[in-house]
Amino acid sequence: MNILAFDTSNEYCSLALSLGGTIHEREVLAGQRHSELILPMIADILDEGGILQSELDGIAFGSGPGSFTGLRIACGVAQGLALGMGIPVVGVGTLHALAEAMPGERILACLDARMGEIYHAAFERVNGKLVVVLEPGLYFPLDAPQFPGTNWVGCGSGFAAHGDALFRRYAGQIDAADASLRPHAREMARLAMAELVAGNGIDAGLAAPLYIRNKVALKESER
Repeated sequence: MNILAFDTSNEYCSLALSLGGTIHEREVLAGQRHSELILPMIADILDEGGILQSELDGIAFGSGPGSFTGLRIACGVAQGLALGMGIPVVGVGTLHALAEAMPGERILACLDARMGEIYHAAFERVNGKLVVVLEPGLYFPLDAPQFPGTNWVGCGSGFAAHGDALFRRYAGQIDAADASLRPHAREMARLAMAELVAGNGIDAGLAAPLYIRNKVALKESER
């Protein structure tokens, strides 16, 4: 399968093109320029892979949680491309992709959600595949839900912003954390491959972001 994946859920814009299991990848610090950069980047990576857009079998995008604007951009581009070609789409959760990139058997994936909160999910690797222990949710770090056992590792920007609180919350359970790790289209392409092979791709018109939070800023009375 030839799969194009991209993620615009954070300040980086990442792309991956999987051609029969070989992955080409790109990443740039986009800031607020995702909508300006993503289509030229798609053209460049397809050219690098030596294939035409019409030769794609599926498209994957970072469905969230993350930046509201970024999630809408990725979803909209995925829908536009897939509808034009009549190919399926896979929305890949950013926390799932983050955990996929982290070595270890028990992984706590946390992204900084701003406003003092984190996006949070927990996974275990079983026979090399991630199984959800705690579904993605939005929490204050010290109120994050408990999970069983020890020998967990953490990853993501949530640990950069709230590492001390998270290590207190899960004292004795988390051995280490990589706060620099971020969601990337590379892992999204790999996860999407399994979904597409299993026939779990969806019609482009049904693709939607996973926001989790329903507001983007605190009211003045909440600050």
